[in-house]
Amino acid sequence: MDIKKSQQDLDSFDTKSISNSRRDFLAKTAALSATALAGTSLLASEKGDPVILEPTIWGTKWGNPVTENLYGMPSKYEHNVIRRYSKLLSSGNYRASIAVTPIQDLSGIITPNGLFFSRCHGGVAQIDPNEHRLMITGLVDKPLVLTMKQLKRYPSVTRTHFIECPANGGQEWRGPQYNSLQFAKGFMSCAQWTGVYIKDILADLGLKPDATWMLAEGGDSSHMGRTIPIDKVLDDAMIVWGQNGEALRPEQGYPIRLLVPGWEGNLCVKWLRRLDFANGPWACKEETAKYTVLKPTGKAIQHFYANEVNSTVTSPCPEIDWTDLKDGDIVEIEGLAWSGMGTITGVDLSYDGGKNYVEAKLKGLILPKCWTRWSYMHTYKEGQELLLTSRARDDDGNIQPTIDQEELVVGVEAVYHRNAVETWKVEKDGKVTHVEVRSQLDRKGKGPLFIEGKV
Repeated sequence: MDIKKSQQDLDSFDTKSISNSRRDFLAKTAALSATALAGTSLLASEKGDPVILEPTIWGTKWGNPVTENLYGMPSKYEHNVIRRYSKLLSSGNYRASIAVTPIQDLSGIITPNGLFFSRCHGGVAQIDPNEHRLMITGLVDKPLVLTMKQLKRYPSVTRTHFIECPANGGQEWRGPQYNSLQFAKGFMSCAQWTGVYIKDILADLGLKPDATWMLAEGGDSSHMGRTIPIDKVLDDAMIVWGQNGEALRPEQGYPIRLLVPGWEGNLCVKWLRRLDFANGPWACKEETAKYTVLKPTGKAIQHFYANEVNSTVTSPCPEIDWTDLKDGDIVEIEGLAWSGMGTITGVDLSYDGGKNYVEAKLKGLILPKCWTRWSYMHTYKEGQELLLTSRARDDDGNIQPTIDQEELVVGVEAVYHRNAVETWKVEKDGKVTHVEVRSQLDRKGKGPLFIEGKV
């Protein structure tokens, strides 16, 4: 084969002939086509769509070499899909702060590591794994210190679970604050975790009978400390070093963090350096001054850990509206459901703010203490207002409450564990607004429903 001649033929190839061939082909195809289910019909215009008919730049020149990014990067056209932050959600600086996940832009149940929400109390620690140690002390028969290599010699397991900050949605207690799904429900993410069950380590070390609590302490500047009941530790608590097939990233606690599946995210201590076992809780700062809930009586709820059954509509939402839809278009309403108490068994969807519900369809993998996708097919009616509300239930018998039901128990002074139903209002023009639908301000009454819009 004459390689030079072949290259000359390729270089001199007339792109107009490509265009003409394309036009001829599409013209014939359009003539045979009777309908177009979505998008722009080929029959709609005599000239056609130039993006289809003309050669594209990227289709007529070399792409980047495979050595361009040896780790890999998202497309530059996905530049808007990022974690976001707000000054209102920081404690004076962005070291004690949170960056939230764009859940409206995600697919499936796995959050990419670069988008996994990040909550810190003293900034992101940069730890050398060769110098990091895990100390296990207290009521164990054989206290010890483990290097990372020694820790990884224990039998590993891989599990898929969500982590949710207990303050997820907490800013909405008094009414909608952000007209944004990302800021309303982005204090959570879901990943595949690889590590070792703590119970397997304790089987080797020996746990004394009077050990009823475990302290987990981080190695960052805040020395985050939380105590966990031993029953949970011996159930499914893990020390993890892998996330979605790669090492933890620094924002997620590299080189190791604690994972307490289904329970509030601050228990999943990052940059883990110590586990201590004792016969009572430690009453750490983050479980006395923080991470408690004040009831209407003035008394605080302490040591309640599991994230309750919850759900949200992810499409449409304020970031993904329906302004481009036409009357009669068929569109998929989609959302997420999750429960730290078990497995999602069903999700109901309401078009009228919770007066009436239809059952949605669960999609894909359905796993315990994990995100579950759901959807419902809808025919769009131009000019119709909707109040989209979802309500989830799990296999432990829990059903997502209304705002009124939840506030009767914990009032409106709480910050954590808000799992009341959430509502998006679809306006007549297809725009979407965050609202709350509840009874009159007398929370104990059964007055007519009213809608409170975003502040």
